[in-house]
Amino acid sequence: MFSTGQIIFAILFFVSFLLLVIISYNKDLKRLKGIYSDVKWVFFGFILFVSLLVILKRISVS
Repeated sequence: MFSTGQIIFAILFFVSFLLLVIISYNKDLKRLKGIYSDVKWVFFGFILFVSLLVILKRISVS
C-alpha cells in the first residue's frame, strides 16, 4: 500500500506541521490576549441561536 519512505515522510510531515502550529498558536496567544476577551459571548450567542432554531423546528414539525 505505502512504501516505508512514504510512511516515514508522512510521520515527519505530521510531527513538523503539528509543532509549527503549536509554536504559532503560542506566539499569537501571547500577542493577542486582550483582543479576543469577549469571544465567549459570541460563542454563547451562536449556541443560543442554533438551539433556538432546533427548538422552533421541532415545534413546527409536531
